[in-house]
Amino acid sequence: MRKCFLCLLSALLAVAASAQTTAEQYKARYDLLVSRLGVTGLGVETALDKWETAYPDDIDMLCGRFLYKLGKSARNEVVRKDRSRFLGKEPMLTLKDSLDRPVYYYEEAFYDDELFGQALKYIDRAVALAPGRLDIRLSRITALMAYEKESPDMTAGQLRGLIDYHFTTRPAWVYPGVEDINPEVFDAFIQEYCAAFFRYGVPETYAVFKDLSERMLSYEKDNPIFLDNLGSYYLVALRDNRTALKYYNKVLKKHPDDLTAIRNGIILARNAKDAKLEKKFLAMMVKYGPDETQRESARSRLESLK
Repeated sequence: MRKCFLCLLSALLAVAASAQTTAEQYKARYDLLVSRLGVTGLGVETALDKWETAYPDDIDMLCGRFLYKLGKSARNEVVRKDRSRFLGKEPMLTLKDSLDRPVYYYEEAFYDDELFGQALKYIDRAVALAPGRLDIRLSRITALMAYEKESPDMTAGQLRGLIDYHFTTRPAWVYPGVEDINPEVFDAFIQEYCAAFFRYGVPETYAVFKDLSERMLSYEKDNPIFLDNLGSYYLVALRDNRTALKYYNKVLKKHPDDLTAIRNGIILARNAKDAKLEKKFLAMMVKYGPDETQRESARSRLESLK
C-alpha cells in the first residue's frame, strides 16, 4: 500500500512539474498583452505580478516592470513656449498673441518622481544581472534623457560611464536583433545621443554634446564622427568659424570623402562670405557627392562663383 501511495505521489508531482508555467510562456503571454493593449494596458500588471512571483530574477520580466512603471509615471501636456524649437522639435501649433507675436505650443512629457524612481530600480536590477546587455543599459539612459530634458546631468554621467566601461573593459555586448556589436555599432549608438543633444540646441545640451564627443576622442583620437561633432560645436554653438574649420580640415585630411565635413565646410564658407573657401568645399562635393543631384547643384554653384 505504501509503495502504491509513493508511486501515485511521484506521478502527481511529475504532472505538476510538467504543468508549471515556464519563463518563456510568461513572456509570451506578456508580449501578447502588450501587442494588443500597450505596456500599461489592462491586465499587464497582473501578468507581471505572476511572472515575478515565479521568476523574480527573470531579465525580461524586470524590463517589462521597468516599461510598465515608466509608462505609468508619464503624462503628456500641451505647453506654451516662446521659441520656435523645443527639444529639437517643431511646435505642434503656432498662434499669435495680442501684439501679433508668435506663440508656440508643444506636447511635453512629465514624469511622476516616485514611479520613475521605481522604474529605475527594476532596470538597475536587470543591468546588474545582465551587465553585457547593451540594450538594457541604453533603455535606462534613454529614460533618463526623457526625464531630464534640457538639464541632462544624470544622462551625461551615465553615457560617460558607459563609454569608459566599453573602452576599458571591452565587454562582449549583446543587443537582441543585432548580431555583432562591433566598434562602429557602438560609436553609432553614442552618436545618436550626441545628435539628440545637439538638436535640443541649448547651452546645457551643447556642452554635453561636446563633452561626450571629446570623451570618445580620448579613446579614438582620429574618429571622424566625433571630430566632425567638435567642428559642429564650434560652428553652431560658439560661432567660431576658425576653430570649426580646423576640425573639418583634420577630418578631410584623412577622409576626403567625409560628407559631414564637406557640407559644413560649405555652410561655414558661406557664413564667412569666403568665396575661395566655398569653392574648395564645392569642388569636394562635386567629386564625392552622394548623388547626381547634389553634385550638379555643387557644379552650378561653383560656376556662379567663377
